[in-house]
Amino acid sequence: MTGRPRIAIVGGGLAGIAAALDCADAGAAVTLLEVRPRLGGAAYSFEREGLAVDNGQHVFLRCCTEYRSLLARLGAEHDVVLQERLEIPVLRPDGRTAMLRRNGAPAPLHLAGALARYRLLTPRQRLGVARAMLALRGVDPDDPANDARAFGGWLDEQRQGEAEIQAIWRLIVLPTLNLEPAQASLAQVAQVFQVGLLHDAGAGDIGYARVPLSQLHDEPARRTLARAGVDVRLRWRAERVVPRAGGACRIEGGEGPVDADAVVVAVPHGRAAALLPPEAAVDPTQLERLGSSPIVNVHVVYDRRVLETPFAAGVDTPVQWLFDRGSPAGVAGGQYVAVSVSAADDEQSMDPDTLREHYLTALAALLPAARGARVERCFVTREHAATFRAAPGARALRPGPRTGLPSVVLAGSWTDTAWPATMEGAVRSGQTAAGVALAAVPHGSQRAAVTA
Repeated sequence: MTGRPRIAIVGGGLAGIAAALDCADAGAAVTLLEVRPRLGGAAYSFEREGLAVDNGQHVFLRCCTEYRSLLARLGAEHDVVLQERLEIPVLRPDGRTAMLRRNGAPAPLHLAGALARYRLLTPRQRLGVARAMLALRGVDPDDPANDARAFGGWLDEQRQGEAEIQAIWRLIVLPTLNLEPAQASLAQVAQVFQVGLLHDAGAGDIGYARVPLSQLHDEPARRTLARAGVDVRLRWRAERVVPRAGGACRIEGGEGPVDADAVVVAVPHGRAAALLPPEAAVDPTQLERLGSSPIVNVHVVYDRRVLETPFAAGVDTPVQWLFDRGSPAGVAGGQYVAVSVSAADDEQSMDPDTLREHYLTALAALLPAARGARVERCFVTREHAATFRAAPGARALRPGPRTGLPSVVLAGSWTDTAWPATMEGAVRSGQTAAGVALAAVPHGSQRAAVTA
């Protein structure tokens, strides 16, 4: 028989949404299967104590072109804020503050003024950072030897001390790679700095949601997918992908199997290993070696404003990054501050009371206005496996979209996109996977009969 190719997408995160839309645009009959009652994957919000709470503080950069294009496709581009020019307030508990702000010069001179005026480092330390950044421009992020190296060792070679690491390098590496600089792959750090800061002056301008994440991703994605003719099935748990005659596939699970000419598996790498058939020739131990890195978020509602900027970074404090999320969460008359703690290996095992006391004390030391403010609510959320670990050698462990079965394709920020585990990487992986899946079942091709 002939007809539209049938493509199933397992996973309704950003990778799955992007893959489904691209496949539908190409004329395929698309079914999207998602185990949760919502779309958006790891970037979502929920209600807690009367607040609309994001599961984590997801930001993006101007260089995240494919994620921004997806937002435009979903009609959600007006629900985000994108800085006109990079500006990061940096706070210290001793009251010293600084501003990392780019100027209008071309890269890499756009950061020269910010480093020259960066009061948290001595003039000699600033010069050393500038030299190291210029050296980082020359590191090939696609060289396996650089991927096998630890960024910490490279920093030692560049004579970067603890002050420089805390005040500059950790400030960027922690939120982008979810690892401490000493633990991260040199190649992955080089990719982040080159794409985000060193090659294009405007690439590092920061964007963030002005609405709860589910309002940004879930609701617009459902509407857009419906208009594209995608059959979205929520609360549908895929158990396994089974190869069928003629190269087709069957996804078992839910309330009954779903047959398709090709399937895109767009779930976290730990889950993917359990879904894939042996014929896909994806080594589950290789995926296991990718590991995971946790993120902990501390949510505090004060009775007054304590943070005067939309976000800020902390140096020499447990508070890595903090965000004013009062407006999206629906807080009036006070302020809701969310603290994001990346690489939270120690924090994830702390009990909630200890975490609350630890971070409330740190916030009071960092924000003078918090010292006299009343804490109305404070709670902790944890993402135990928030991202894969972009450690030395990780790139070699990240599979591409193709498997041993042409009709079984992989997607997700953990696949080899060259990007770290970001929303941009997820979208790019979905787009690539869609192209591979479509090529496996060209439109109008002869479809083999499938027997039960």
